[in-house]
Amino acid sequence: MNETIELVAKHGYVLLFFLVLAEQAAIPIPSVPLLLISGSLARTKQLDLSAVLVCALTACVIADNAWFQLGRRFRIKTLRFICIVSLEPDSCVRKTENVFAKYGLNWLLVSKFIPGLNAVAAPLAGASNARFFRFLFFDTLGALVWTGVYVFAGYLLSDELEVGIAYASRFGSGFLLFVVVAFAGWVGWKFIERRRFLQSIRVERIGARDLNALLSRGLELAVIDVRSHVSHSDAVIPEALHIPLEQLPTRHNEIPRDRYIVLVCT
Repeated sequence: MNETIELVAKHGYVLLFFLVLAEQAAIPIPSVPLLLISGSLARTKQLDLSAVLVCALTACVIADNAWFQLGRRFRIKTLRFICIVSLEPDSCVRKTENVFAKYGLNWLLVSKFIPGLNAVAAPLAGASNARFFRFLFFDTLGALVWTGVYVFAGYLLSDELEVGIAYASRFGSGFLLFVVVAFAGWVGWKFIERRRFLQSIRVERIGARDLNALLSRGLELAVIDVRSHVSHSDAVIPEALHIPLEQLPTRHNEIPRDRYIVLVCT
């Protein structure tokens, strides 16, 4: 454990930058422990506090801006890709869309504190055609809040962290093995959770081309677009009745019951 602290003290800025960058790129690698340690080392003058904040903030802004541009260009495809990479169920897109529709870019101020939802916030902002400089302002401010909370927590709790690290050092390689096994277990649990989610929503599916062919043949179908207003703007279906999923309980009477019903979702 002491070797790890020495490694962070020696290469802390590089490690911090790339670990935060990886996490913000939707790779399931937690960077919060390193932020806490970096804050603690800043208090003992082994790292410079301002440099720690700049490194973490820069990594966040770079990753978020990349996702913003991808979201603006590829829209829903980018959101689906993030859900796969981050091992989060696809419902994370719907949850973030609902919050984003309610709070707009203000959501970026706190989104990084919520695992899963954080990953889709930036690309969703791009998919919603938000203005870039407005996004950059809220995203940078949110990244600064997220970075500052953990770095200053490590700075203020430096003595407590030192005691905890000392206890962990007594277990030697056993503690490192425990951390690795715990992390592997967490990744495995997220994978199983995703598989269960996909199983729970398994229903008969029809592709866009097949649906278009049926409509072209004059078959009467009730096409209900349950996507949020953000996703709905990605590809509008003229024949569809747009009823966002959260409005179904109050608007279900608008759906005709004398024909097959096709739901269009993200």
